[in-house]
Amino acid sequence: MASQELASFQERWAEFSRLERLVNHWWWRPGWRQGRSFYTWHITFDNQSSKPLHDLVAHLHDRLDGIAALDPIPQRWLHLTMQGLGFTDEVADTDVHAIVQEATGRLSHVPAFDMTLGPIEGDDEATGLLVRPWAAVHAVRDTIRDAIGTVWNTIPETPEFRPHVSIAYSNTDAPTPPLRERLTELRNLEPVTIPIHSVQLIRLNRDNQMYQWNTITDIALGS
Repeated sequence: MASQELASFQERWAEFSRLERLVNHWWWRPGWRQGRSFYTWHITFDNQSSKPLHDLVAHLHDRLDGIAALDPIPQRWLHLTMQGLGFTDEVADTDVHAIVQEATGRLSHVPAFDMTLGPIEGDDEATGLLVRPWAAVHAVRDTIRDAIGTVWNTIPETPEFRPHVSIAYSNTDAPTPPLRERLTELRNLEPVTIPIHSVQLIRLNRDNQMYQWNTITDIALGS
């Protein structure tokens, strides 16, 4: 494991070991409300090449069964959040088209790569999988941000970007020890590796206490 990813994994586990309570992930963040959707770039995993990930997540969901404070994420909604664009009622269709055109050309020069997922880790709002290599993920994200910057003067900022794939969200304020004990048992499971050939612009909605989306475009990475 590369030093950056290993350091993050160890630091986050130390933080989680001190955490006393989970919090509800599903509070309404600024700008969100029932019925509103958001354009965002994700790597999604609803394809046959993601089967090793699906198998691992199914096993983990089975082992986490009984932790009432968790909402497992169905396989079709697994994702790696990359870069937000904006609420769909605030972004012009012409801007979406222009950004997609810029991103398509630029991403054709960014290599496809193999992504390793695991071990499992937790925080106050989500249980997820460490993603490696960060450098390859950042290369895709930075290219998307560059594409946005050719159309807009300001690129939307996001909180500190740490590549990860959540497998469950916390749904209530609850004590951490039951989940921490279960995750301790699962930390040594073998990670899986899958090919990443594309990135998606999606129209995201969270009305049903789950992130669900329609894919606007699927952009291939370079060979």
